[in-house]
Amino acid sequence: MRDNAITPHQGAGQPGSVSPGDIAVGVVIGRTCEFFDFFVYAIASVVVFPQYVFPFVDSLTGTLFSFALFAVAFVARPLGSALFMALDRAHGRVTKLTLALLVLGSSTVGIAFLPSYATTGGFAILALALLRIGQGVALGGSWDGLASLLSLSAPKGQRGWYAMVPQLGAPLGLIVASGLFAYLLSQLSPADFYAWGWRFPFFVAFALNVVALFARLRIVDTDAFRRLYELRALQPRPVVETVRREGGFIVVGAFAPLASFALFHMVTVFPLSWIHLYSSHDTAAFLSVEATAALVGLATTLASGWIADRIGRRRLLGLCALGIALFSALAPGLLDLAGPGDVIFMVVGFGLLGLTFGQCSGVVTSRFSAAYRYTGAALTSDLAWLFGAGFAPFAALYLASTFGIAMAGLYLLSGALCTLIALGLNRRLGEN
Repeated sequence: MRDNAITPHQGAGQPGSVSPGDIAVGVVIGRTCEFFDFFVYAIASVVVFPQYVFPFVDSLTGTLFSFALFAVAFVARPLGSALFMALDRAHGRVTKLTLALLVLGSSTVGIAFLPSYATTGGFAILALALLRIGQGVALGGSWDGLASLLSLSAPKGQRGWYAMVPQLGAPLGLIVASGLFAYLLSQLSPADFYAWGWRFPFFVAFALNVVALFARLRIVDTDAFRRLYELRALQPRPVVETVRREGGFIVVGAFAPLASFALFHMVTVFPLSWIHLYSSHDTAAFLSVEATAALVGLATTLASGWIADRIGRRRLLGLCALGIALFSALAPGLLDLAGPGDVIFMVVGFGLLGLTFGQCSGVVTSRFSAAYRYTGAALTSDLAWLFGAGFAPFAALYLASTFGIAMAGLYLLSGALCTLIALGLNRRLGEN
């Protein structure tokens, strides 16, 4: 049976076929909401939490503390995958997804009610850490397999295009999050922003999670999709068993996108922290630049699908890793230049990011055996984000502030080298 010609009943009992387009809708909605949550917290880690939660230290140290808590969610994420995979096996994907998004929404809206250090002392730090752990556990549990299903159901010759679709959530989420914070910072007085304005994006994130829950449940909880999951062998397996059987592919898959994830933070979170701490540029204006540059990233993410279907995903990732290595040598200094330096940094960085990030998840699923594909893909994603993204803002800012901004470029270079090594270890990774 052809990959794109599955014919169980579709939707709410209506006859039809489950097409890749049907799956793509759920994927884009889910990923956009996930990345919006991600960027709302990341931006707050720069412009809110250092003053609100860590006022007892200087701005740089407070930002580093915030980035340390930022990483906690990525450490907790594999644990969430393990816990919710067990729940999936026992009670089904709908129960797992509902509970995961309930925990995610509760943790996110809990941050909106976070008390300040000035009023509660160390409890504010503990509460933020616990809520961040809740977000990480829930993100691990929110894996619904739709991205894997989309990749496996893509028409022949268009796998690069459909592998790109889930990645659209990153620029879309960043555009909305950056635009929202830019508006609040520019329209509110500092007193109003720190009193209540910064909380609004977290309420928006909670509302989006509710929308995403119902949109994804409407797709996942149908006979058509349940049968398609079974046909594609996308069923949860025990984590320990999966690691024992597929550990090699999990490790290679986790390190293959490190160049993409390192660049991801070098053009999103790190430059915001550097501009906020060490530049006279207006933070709201830079967030507007970031949102505009993300439009370039959105365009090149779309282009990555077209290019990958013509030259191969593995080749595209390799070429992009080489481009990132070159960018690492030239780019950091642009943030220190007067005038358009930061704009050039953001536009070029996002253009390159779209090409590589658009395909970095499409090289994983096909390498797993059918029985372990669902759990293996989830663990690979968790570990890739942990190694490539979790500590990236902290490491880049610490290195740049301690040894000079050129050291941030070395961090980016290390990610590019890891990608090239991983691709070399598995030459079939990402082949069509």
